[in-house]
Amino acid sequence: MKTVAAAAMAAMAGFAALAQSAASERFFDDFAYARPAQLAEGGWTVRTAAGHPGVPGAAWRTDALELVDDGDAGNRLLRLTARTDGTGPGTVQAQLCHARKYLEGTYAARVRFADQPVSGADGDPVIQTFYAVSPLRFAFDPEFSEIDWEYLGNGGWGSERTRLYGITWQTVRVEPWQAHNQAHEEFGALGGAWHVLMMQVAGGQTRWFVDGREVARHGGRNVPVVPMSINFNLWFSPGGLLPASPVPRVYRQEVDWVFHARGEVLGQSQVESEVAALRRQGVPRRDTVPPAQPPLASPCDF
Repeated sequence: MKTVAAAAMAAMAGFAALAQSAASERFFDDFAYARPAQLAEGGWTVRTAAGHPGVPGAAWRTDALELVDDGDAGNRLLRLTARTDGTGPGTVQAQLCHARKYLEGTYAARVRFADQPVSGADGDPVIQTFYAVSPLRFAFDPEFSEIDWEYLGNGGWGSERTRLYGITWQTVRVEPWQAHNQAHEEFGALGGAWHVLMMQVAGGQTRWFVDGREVARHGGRNVPVVPMSINFNLWFSPGGLLPASPVPRVYRQEVDWVFHARGEVLGQSQVESEVAALRRQGVPRRDTVPPAQPPLASPCDF
């Protein structure tokens, strides 16, 4: 009897340990680094590779990313800056990528988009994002996975309306373009204020939230099936740029923090509570999400 009881207690302890382990699988970054070169210490890669998306011939540069004070005592922000003079060679875009190891769970970020450039004429179709993605190995790759928030402050994709897209991707062919996905459009200006964007991937669907309000659910073949990297990028749609000008147009997007709970569905209040607790404890970043098995390459080029 004692042996059976001991075995049962050991099993219960094991289950509790597994539950605690799962609950501790978090990724959080407060972007409290002193300078951009330190982003690598947090597992980030700054994009320098040419190519999709954006303006053909544009550069992706390390100096398009900054860490800045936001005026709140001790708080730091990630700032992405993109600029264009209306030509490919005169366009610089920004992207930051984390490790490819995220699939089911809760994704969240506190972001500030822009509706106008900080300098230059307004009107270029600029895309401001928070997303997770896997590599596209070939056209219509059946394992391609992407969940994507895109803010179009000046419109784009065939419409001049200001809107936020929430997109769950099935697959895509880049050239010539043909996409298979489910998308939600949230119309209206969001620039200038802070917003918390969330995505939940669980139970064969994705759920999309803006400032705690659920705006969409996607499912079926569009749900991610392979591990993805977490990304932010700021780029210009290749169609609809204003005419070339000697005065570049400069846009900024800012990120306060990013968070992921592996395998758990959390509401915004739970996410913000965990973020606040980490900040009170003076934890600038935490990464207990294990690498994918087998380990996966984490390119920053899409």
